[in-house]
Amino acid sequence: MQEHFYTYKEKFDLEFGDHLEGFTLSYHTYGQLNKDKSNVIWVCHALTGNADVFDWWNGLFGDEALFNPNDHYIICVNVLGSCYGSTGPTSINPKTSKPYYYTFPNISIRDIVNSLNLLREDLGIKKINTLIGGSLGGQQALEWAVLYPTLMENLIICATNSKHSSWGIAFNETQRMAIESDPTWKEETDTAGQTGLKAARAIAMLSYRNYSTYEATQSENGNETTDSFKASTYQQYQGDKLTKRFNAYSYWTLSKTMDSHNLGRGRESVEKALQSIQAYTQVIGITSDVLFPVSEQRFITQHIPNVTYEEITSLYGHDGFLVETYKIAAAISAFFKQKNKKRVLI
Repeated sequence: MQEHFYTYKEKFDLEFGDHLEGFTLSYHTYGQLNKDKSNVIWVCHALTGNADVFDWWNGLFGDEALFNPNDHYIICVNVLGSCYGSTGPTSINPKTSKPYYYTFPNISIRDIVNSLNLLREDLGIKKINTLIGGSLGGQQALEWAVLYPTLMENLIICATNSKHSSWGIAFNETQRMAIESDPTWKEETDTAGQTGLKAARAIAMLSYRNYSTYEATQSENGNETTDSFKASTYQQYQGDKLTKRFNAYSYWTLSKTMDSHNLGRGRESVEKALQSIQAYTQVIGITSDVLFPVSEQRFITQHIPNVTYEEITSLYGHDGFLVETYKIAAAISAFFKQKNKKRVLI
């Protein structure tokens, strides 16, 4: 694995009317480009993810996995607005020589994709063999496939949607309300809103998992517990865990980014946008996902011309796209085999 930084020094116009005076993207690569640069696997990460895909998607990506550095050139980029090396709210604003904090502009999925595409051009990559992402990463992958329909040969999206739902927006707004309730939220410091972020993450866990997940993993062993329940300590643990690696500004920013995701914006319709995708596409849904229910993936499948659909059975709800890596790897392997069969028939 190699960590790299790409710096764009020109004015970068944003979809909602603001701009950045340039930006930096942190990204990781694994493996080597082959001679014709045809082995590129580009990964788009989820809301609190980072560029180290071998860490958070282990089992699907790794030295012995389906996507491995021996066969592929794998690239994953930390998105704008995040806090893992790319330009975000705690970065220095060149106009003020101080961190952006609350002045960091609203960014859209389309803005993120435009920044990724600038990096791709800088790397001289003219074709992406496979573009893959889940959740917020899937939103990026879909937007990229609409903006540049001939760029990627294969498109794989997991547990995502073509526009963010009212249900998802409500969850995100509730989390932002939790951050707002933190008395430190309006302070201009790197750690502002961390207690609120802890509560926000606990709220999010209820959408990432589901009733059955908690019953199976957090139930008490007996009948005598009256306090310090497993479910209670689990929520505290998950909140603490995130505050040690993320900040409230980036969480706020990227949750807003997710809310504004809509493939139909500025286009004829969501359906028409999906119909413009030319990549051979696999859509994967998680049966127990309550945040991005399978109805959203089925809708996507109905409108992409060259597509297959797979549902993964999982106890883990939305997080199933991160947990069930071996099931997903098997589904993707079958997807590629089916594609090769079609080629033989043609």
